[in-house]
Amino acid sequence: MSIDLDRVFALIDAANREDPAHELVDGAPQPKEWLYGVRMSERLTAFRPDASMALQIACRAQHLARFKVPRSDYPDGREGYLRWRSDHARKHAEGLTQILTQCGAEQELIDRCAFLVQKKRLRQDAETQALEDVACLVFLEHYALEFAGQHPEPKVIDIVQKTWGKMSEGGHAAALQLILHPAVAAVVKKALA
Repeated sequence: MSIDLDRVFALIDAANREDPAHELVDGAPQPKEWLYGVRMSERLTAFRPDASMALQIACRAQHLARFKVPRSDYPDGREGYLRWRSDHARKHAEGLTQILTQCGAEQELIDRCAFLVQKKRLRQDAETQALEDVACLVFLEHYALEFAGQHPEPKVIDIVQKTWGKMSEGGHAAALQLILHPAVAAVVKKALA
């Protein structure tokens, strides 16, 4: 049984368009999580044009309805952050499973997408690693500048180093080809020195 990828994306996008937070793009407000999903898909196409259907779906659904459980609902600090991330990974997998079931996907595809969106076996599974690489590339390209404006430089350098540490060699090569804002490029250079 084949699955209509456009329908899957439309359902993911519909859920993410409910995000009350917006980002201006070319002067027009766009729902943040919808925009993130589109950026993930675009970067995946550039990074892995041969990506499997499961990887394409997992990239688009990486932050599926993430806004429904805000970070502020969890305690401050690393432990609270890790619990929030873990809970979100599980919720993304559950939401994606519902969408794929609604679209008539086979169980094998559903299981694989849920596995990927939870980033299981990072470093051991090539597609999980590709998903992480794409997320890191999207962060550097679209979100690092805002992050840098909100935090002192040592913290930004630390985050860029941690981001770099999660990436594969292929991810590193792709990151070095990105056209970054000069402030982000400067921080990346310091982080890699």
